Amino acid sequence: MSVSINVPTQITLGDRQLHRIGFGSMRITGAGVWGQPEDPAHCLELLRRLPELGINFIDTADSYGPNVSEDLIAEALYPYKGLTIATKAGLTRQGPNVWTAVGRPEYLRQSLLMSLRRLKVEQIDLWQLHRIDPKVPRDEQFQVVAEFQKEGLIKHIGLSEVKVEDIKEAQKYFNVDTVQNQFNLINRQYEQELDYCTENDIIFIPWYPLAKNALAGKLDILGQIAQKYEATPNQIAIAWLLKRSPIILPIPGTSKVQHFEENMQAINIKLTNEDFELLANTFKTVNS
Repeated sequence: MSVSINVPTQITLGDRQLHRIGFGSMRITGAGVWGQPEDPAHCLELLRRLPELGINFIDTADSYGPNVSEDLIAEALYPYKGLTIATKAGLTRQGPNVWTAVGRPEYLRQSLLMSLRRLKVEQIDLWQLHRIDPKVPRDEQFQVVAEFQKEGLIKHIGLSEVKVEDIKEAQKYFNVDTVQNQFNLINRQYEQELDYCTENDIIFIPWYPLAKNALAGKLDILGQIAQKYEATPNQIAIAWLLKRSPIILPIPGTSKVQHFEENMQAINIKLTNEDFELLANTFKTVNS
């Protein structure tokens, strides 16, 4: 496992410098990522607070709601001065917690055009293929995404839940700028993909970085280390990700302003190499 010695506070996407912690907007929807949030006004307040905190990267998807997250982001933050808005397409919704991949080129194009309309922009800063649809030839999906970029509809391209082989194949069609795979202390099945991204300067966006707070209290050692740094277990979990690789961009999500402000403080935590390895080895034991 490679270990980052210095933990940078920013990361580069093209000509933009992004804060190392972004905001994942899946939680500003209803239960099961379906429908409107319980308190839309509070979600709008949270979104408007992000630029004040220095957060300039927001990740969303057309399937969050569906459409709800993109609509709220536009309502709260348009015209996005100094912000990078990333969205995704390729998953359809049939109900709460129900997700189905659809990668037909015509559907992906329709989804992109609708995201442009909802976000009120002419070009998406970062558009990500939410899933590779196994029912559609992979190359057909990559080809149409390349067309989107050539047409100027998207600036940067990312992939989600992919293997190294998928990334290499996609790179035949376009430059892969980001990879968004599930990754946290408890679930590290994509270590190989993270290392590939680190070696090739591809931003790695770990979704589910806190495993819905499952990390908090999962093991005594996490709480002990948190106490040592006068931090919360969630802050330590994020700090561990930041130290794992300089190309990691965590996007913890919440619908509460206070929770996100707490999560942001992880950027100020400098784990020692010993504590980093202790966490890595302890949770690796849990995974085996």
